[in-house]
Amino acid sequence: MVGVIDKAVEDKLNTILPDNQLIHKEKIDKEKIEIKTTTTTTSIMSNQMDYSTKTRQELILLCKEKKIKGYSGKKNSDLIVMLEPPTNVVVNTTELLNTAQITPTKNIYNVGDNLSLLKDVSDESIDMIYMDPPYNTGRNFYYFHDKFADFPKFMEERLVECYRILKKDGNIIIHVEPRISHHIRVICDKLFGESNFQNEIVWHSGGNAKNKYQLGRNHDTIIVYSKSAKSKFFPLYKPYTEEHKKSQKMCPVHKKLYSTSAAHNSQPEVNPRPNLTYEWNGNTRQWYFSKEKLKSLHDDNRLEYNDKGIPRIKRYLDEMEGIPVRDTWDDISSIQNGEKTKYATQKPIKLLDRIISLYSAEGDTCLDPFAGSGTLGRACKNLKRSYILFDINPEAKEVFDKAS
Repeated sequence: MVGVIDKAVEDKLNTILPDNQLIHKEKIDKEKIEIKTTTTTTSIMSNQMDYSTKTRQELILLCKEKKIKGYSGKKNSDLIVMLEPPTNVVVNTTELLNTAQITPTKNIYNVGDNLSLLKDVSDESIDMIYMDPPYNTGRNFYYFHDKFADFPKFMEERLVECYRILKKDGNIIIHVEPRISHHIRVICDKLFGESNFQNEIVWHSGGNAKNKYQLGRNHDTIIVYSKSAKSKFFPLYKPYTEEHKKSQKMCPVHKKLYSTSAAHNSQPEVNPRPNLTYEWNGNTRQWYFSKEKLKSLHDDNRLEYNDKGIPRIKRYLDEMEGIPVRDTWDDISSIQNGEKTKYATQKPIKLLDRIISLYSAEGDTCLDPFAGSGTLGRACKNLKRSYILFDINPEAKEVFDKAS
């Protein structure tokens, strides 16, 4: 029989849909869940109110009237389930057949309109979102025409969904060109809040085309927003180059390369610290350390003095993590021969490796709603993340499948 699903059937469904399912269970068309028994086949029609026509406020009021608890924060579909408990039906659950298409949770590439696909993703279920959306250039890429009557609206509709599905400690990274980056900033300031803007990264993407009318563009803009002040961020460091090492001094005592940094504040009037103002080696300054700490550094030969007796702190290279990655990236070149997929908008794997490493952790789920050739997915495989990819072009998925 085809009917309302009871608790036993729900348990069976949970073997099809694992606990960490990201796609809403409510989206399954219940009419396509066939429940067969050995006795009879009949249709059970509910005589209860049609709650699907009710607004959220009406559903909440009904929950209050029925003294149903736990409705706060629930989606409409959950409220309906709470209001309309399943009919008790004896079912042979071993013969449950699912004829609806159930999408796996992770490591998938779905083809379709990304706005519709995003709406099927559960609230606050994604750790990191990366996107390289259309740039509204007017170019015809064969599989889509990069021209929109209202580009900001097109992006805002999708970014609204991205905000919904992003976890509270998640980040969204939007890769665009400078000509349209201001649209993205305005939309994201409104959705995520100005205080959650993290970075505008300049990636030197190359390009030597001559331009007689303006400066030629040779960089892309990568905009980063978080959903809250507690977003994930993992600083990266580049190794010191041989040229950098040659510029360093050698400590005669510790026999190690070092650079130096200031030991005192050169503008104490800006941030006065009377407790750190004292005389050292004939010089009264506002120091960055207590007198006891400065003495400890001196005794360990970690101070370098100038001819006036003012010390600087020795920073040994082997005790430092390297050169911090900052917001200008000129060390990642464009696509290399070994990774080219002949997809027009493909980005280099090293670029996605860096983005994923900065803004997500191992085991996280990353989503790209404009996946194209699927560089995010390939990078996630390398870095032990799960991925969800969407794109409207079926050929893009074919390219990804072949390259993976």
